[in-house]
Amino acid sequence: MTTWLRALPKAELHLHIEGTLEPELMFALAARNGVTLPYDSVEAVRAAYDFEDLPSFLGLYYQGMGVLHTQDDFYDLAMAYFARAREDGVVHVELSFDPQAHLVRGVPLEAPFEGLLAACREARSRYDISSALIMSFLRDRDPAEALEVFEQATPWHAMIDAVGLDSAERDHPPGRFAEVFARARATGIPGVAHAGEEGPAAYIREAWEALEVCRIDHGVRCLEDPELVARLCEARIPLTVCPLSNVKLKVTDTLAEHPLPALREAGLNVTLNSDDPAYFGGGMLDNYVACHEAFDWTRDDFIDMTRNALQAAFMAEERREALLAMLQKM
Repeated sequence: MTTWLRALPKAELHLHIEGTLEPELMFALAARNGVTLPYDSVEAVRAAYDFEDLPSFLGLYYQGMGVLHTQDDFYDLAMAYFARAREDGVVHVELSFDPQAHLVRGVPLEAPFEGLLAACREARSRYDISSALIMSFLRDRDPAEALEVFEQATPWHAMIDAVGLDSAERDHPPGRFAEVFARARATGIPGVAHAGEEGPAAYIREAWEALEVCRIDHGVRCLEDPELVARLCEARIPLTVCPLSNVKLKVTDTLAEHPLPALREAGLNVTLNSDDPAYFGGGMLDNYVACHEAFDWTRDDFIDMTRNALQAAFMAEERREALLAMLQKM
């Protein structure tokens, strides 16, 4: 089954590119940029990947991204992930990145934008992997800052496929960011938002209604609100679920207890994704294989979720039709 799952033409819709930073590359970039890490080995970094919850993960996550300084760093980071994604049978990747987390370190917008865009072009040429770029805002920072960063990114607006909302969810309702999401929509840029991971189902409803997002990242707690579930099903709003991430961050104790089967049985538009694969124990193929082992899903189940992702992806229609045709042959 693993060989067949690898061959599936998968689209990854929920990926934080900073969360693909493997310890080996972290040490290499630290040496390149003269950054001193609080770890003496790759093994020590991996040993730190034992998180109690989302906030404990974010502490290490932001510490790790401190090695990213230049356009070349972001290019190398993304190309390393594209190479792994190709081995997993991924044909389309949507890269979220957090410009505020870099600006506060003195890294200008040009570095992540130009480095990531160069990698996206190279990945299409070298690996035939298409991609989209999602500029995310940190929900635990001032919404006015998010709006300011969006305006600073004006030179790249034509290259931004969507804006997003991520970081610590608890006590940070999405509605606070309605203005910047409205500004993005006025510019022709759609929105996605993390909601219903550690936050309540009400945050999913708020992200959908106040931010007018077209996708919900995570969204697993929607099951707490049957009326919301019915509305999400009717509108076919995609949920970008990240199974291994949810286990690693204690959203659910084990994968066997994950609400994924219930989400699908409810008729929700579910997709599978890796979130932050360097930190959460696996990329796309690992998530697919783990779900097969936990839920005994059939080939038709995985084809259905892969189709959901391809249909929800930010990509040219010609590319979508070509990838759906590939899927049809599986």
